[in-house]
Amino acid sequence: MRRAVLSPIAIVLGASLVLAGCTSDSPSDDTEASVSPSATEEPGAPSTLSSDVPADQLPTASGVFGEKPEFAFPSSTHLDEGAVHVLSEGDGATVEAGDLLLADYLGQVWDGEVFDNSYDRGAPAAFPIGTGYVVTGWDQGLVGQKVGSRVLLSLPPALGYGPTGNPNAGIGGTDTIVFVVDIVDTFGASATGQADAAPGDPLPADGPQVEGALGEPGTLTLPEGAQAPTEQGLVYVGTGTGDELASGDQFVVHYAIESFDEADGYSTWDNGSPEQLSVSAGTPLEELVGVPVGSRVLITVPETENQSAFVILMDIIALT
Repeated sequence: MRRAVLSPIAIVLGASLVLAGCTSDSPSDDTEASVSPSATEEPGAPSTLSSDVPADQLPTASGVFGEKPEFAFPSSTHLDEGAVHVLSEGDGATVEAGDLLLADYLGQVWDGEVFDNSYDRGAPAAFPIGTGYVVTGWDQGLVGQKVGSRVLLSLPPALGYGPTGNPNAGIGGTDTIVFVVDIVDTFGASATGQADAAPGDPLPADGPQVEGALGEPGTLTLPEGAQAPTEQGLVYVGTGTGDELASGDQFVVHYAIESFDEADGYSTWDNGSPEQLSVSAGTPLEELVGVPVGSRVLITVPETENQSAFVILMDIIALT
């Protein structure tokens, strides 16, 4: 009997491939709140954002795109409705639902305390957008915006953390929260490595096989009788020309995983959205040190006491 389909969390974390958002580089202070928890909408509360709220009713934010903002509030009384206001519009790609969004942001309770910001961490954060992964106000307010834009969001509970708030972050169930979001980049399902990457040597016929041209979605298969790897290693399917990855780097990637125990694998190409991972020492991703952005690579991982042998096909799309 075949096993259940392996989820990306089960197979990736089970193989110690640590998602960037779960690494030790991420803040662990329980007083901070990520925008990632989905909100539970309060019955009867507003559930859509308006772009028509007059600017003098909204907070102002200091600085320009890329700079840590400071809010000034027009009143201690928060807005009852949700609002989105583009502070400065970029000229990059349009953010679409299902993209992996790369953004800097600062979140603050209306006329209260800052509860989270990426500027102090020195790197933007990556989130699936328009899919329910982040708070509702982000999904509504950021899909359709352009890369390079600075956007202000004012979110009542129904568009934020719901009627229970987020007590660990000091967000009450009736609090309106405001964000400045700098949209750094966005990566859709069609994002790939380089189409003009230098092709590698043909793969052995008795090992994992890769279909799909460079610059197009890849498919990873294990033919009948394929030999499981006995040591960890990396093979170039195509060598890109971008910056080389270093230990600790975070990067955007499409990947597919197949296990030699006949469990069903997983592919971000099939799932529709790339992910952000980290080059983590002590994991199979340490093989990526020195790999240029734009490359397509195959990582082989041997069997261990707790994990069957598996292979990972990766398109290295961008450094973040």
